[in-house]
Amino acid sequence: MSDLSPPLATAALPDYLASLNTAQREAALHGCGPNADAGPLLVIAGAGSGKTNTLAHRVAHLLAQGADPSQILLLTFSRRAADEMIRRVQRIAAKVSPRHARLAQGGFPWAGTFHSVGARLLREFAGRIGLDPAFTIHDREDSGDLMNLIRHELGLSAKGKRFPLKGTCLAIYSAAVNTQASLTEVLQTSFPWCAGWGQELRDLFLAYVEAKQAQQVLDYDDLLLYWAQMVAEPELAHEVGARFSHILVDEFQDTNRLQAGLLLAMRPDGRGLTVVGDDAQSIYSFRCATVRNILDFPGQFSTPARRITLDRNYRSTQPILAAANAVIAQAKERFSKDLWSERISGEKPRLVSLRDESDQAAWVVDQVLARREAGLRLKAQAVLFRAAHHSMRLEIELTRRNIPFVKFGGLKFLEAAHVKDVLAILRWTQNPRDRVSGFRAIQLLPGLGPKTAGRILDNLQAAPPGCLLLAEQPVPEGTRSAWQAFATMVEALRASTTWPAPIEQLAQWYEGEMDRLFDDAPVRQADIQQLARIAATYPSLERFLTELTLDPPDATSDESGAPLLDEDYLVLSTIHSAKGREWSAVSLLNTVDGCLPSDLATGSEHEIEEEMRLLYVAMTRAKDHLDLLVPQRFYVTGQAAGGDRHVYANRTRFIPSRLLGYFDQLSWPPAEPAMPAATPDPGARQNAIDLAARMRAMWQ
Repeated sequence: MSDLSPPLATAALPDYLASLNTAQREAALHGCGPNADAGPLLVIAGAGSGKTNTLAHRVAHLLAQGADPSQILLLTFSRRAADEMIRRVQRIAAKVSPRHARLAQGGFPWAGTFHSVGARLLREFAGRIGLDPAFTIHDREDSGDLMNLIRHELGLSAKGKRFPLKGTCLAIYSAAVNTQASLTEVLQTSFPWCAGWGQELRDLFLAYVEAKQAQQVLDYDDLLLYWAQMVAEPELAHEVGARFSHILVDEFQDTNRLQAGLLLAMRPDGRGLTVVGDDAQSIYSFRCATVRNILDFPGQFSTPARRITLDRNYRSTQPILAAANAVIAQAKERFSKDLWSERISGEKPRLVSLRDESDQAAWVVDQVLARREAGLRLKAQAVLFRAAHHSMRLEIELTRRNIPFVKFGGLKFLEAAHVKDVLAILRWTQNPRDRVSGFRAIQLLPGLGPKTAGRILDNLQAAPPGCLLLAEQPVPEGTRSAWQAFATMVEALRASTTWPAPIEQLAQWYEGEMDRLFDDAPVRQADIQQLARIAATYPSLERFLTELTLDPPDATSDESGAPLLDEDYLVLSTIHSAKGREWSAVSLLNTVDGCLPSDLATGSEHEIEEEMRLLYVAMTRAKDHLDLLVPQRFYVTGQAAGGDRHVYANRTRFIPSRLLGYFDQLSWPPAEPAMPAATPDPGARQNAIDLAARMRAMWQ
């Protein structure tokens, strides 16, 4: 289960580690003790193997050994994951001693996402790296708006040939930053249709960076890029790294080159560095994550990292794990492990062959209802799929059968227009040089359009620091009263020294404008009220804007209506959104070539390997029941598919014939006996009801 593993003196283990299995205890105890080596540690944590529990016990044990919580850097991929980790550590620390319980309750100030920790470090070191500590952070949509503004200013929108749109430009820029690849390489490998615009894109990105610097705004990528550039300076790297006695990283397989690079810069010898992840669950290359980070980690240091494998699964039955192991064993390069479980079952995963998507939807609904009648709640069941549009036919059938459901992967708070409006005003209040936020905020007032907004922002840019004089800005006469009231509110927000009073005042003003701005204002008002409640949980406006931008919660108005009124509902989810979750019963739609792997992800061996890992992730979400559905005919859309059409498909290539023994196979619906042909009625045509005449009669 591990290499370079010293024997464990289990008799001397403290009680709070007693619940861990052998491999988990090895990970928790690594580097602790008078003669222990605290070199780099790689924990390969298989699906359902207690990864979070193990990492929490390691942190708690570090506290028991005298580590200071303020010197532990704990990096996760969501704020909620960090919060859950801290809660577990606090529960474990309470078993150590009352003193350690109090220590853990004091919190871990450096627990959070890469981006949130990066934002804190950049503000702290701002004066030494040429940043204004009051910089604001643009989300993806704000960044796209600024990119589009620069795109127009450079005349790229008026080219004779179609220049890439803002979203594509931002994606290219982000890919180049996060993969640390050259622009030419990014264009050739990921955006070949844009390869002819190489120099224009280079000019655009330079102007985009200059605009951000002039406005003192950073985008998501800057939070990592500036951090990485900062620790590229040996003196700063040593200073930043020395403040942390231990660095622990969760979901390391989801890191990109930039994130792995800054970790190595802070810990070049790997001492005190622990990374946890699973190469078999690396499925986010579209976010620039690379499986190479975890595969290459052991060899990054002068002394190879110790590797411990967690292969006992606490989630799934053994037949499900046996099938999943067989699928992932086909991977060309991986850390070898076979998940095992003490949960014995006689039920194998099922491969269900169906005629088409209509039969697939009917099968899923029948199975969902049958399991519900057997006592399995809808919430304990999930339907997964490779792409969001794969569930369209099923959603129609669920609606027709009155079965409530929630589909994961919907809008976030920051993607809802009304929430973006409020946040734009707050960001502009915090940083008057943030042109994108100011442009949006000003145009919320009736009668103020882009030209007036641009003129006001130009005036503010030329004004001396700290002298906005908003109320004196030239606006059309008919809007002066509304503008002055708005300006007075903004000035009051800037001058306020209490929190969260500013957002309460802003929410009250904005709710008064919503009837004019939206047809569904009452529904959206719930989001504004929720936003104010969330804001009150943060210590300051700066922390609120940073955390909300980097890790936004779901927006209430974008949830499906029925599940909010029903105590139970079925879960629909893409495989990507399902990672890290589990259900008692899982059905996977369209387990066929063309969908899994996707036709768009078979251009290289690397892409095909990631598609195989997607299937593995989907299969290991199931605890007790797993159905892989194989429609013989399904509908594809888009130019990549050659237009909208029905196609015939084979079972996914990831389950070749030699693996069929791991599955029960069945077809649905079962063949019915042939019925004798009915004798035609000669008078049937003459006796037909003339519905067409009735339709005409309605209007005669």
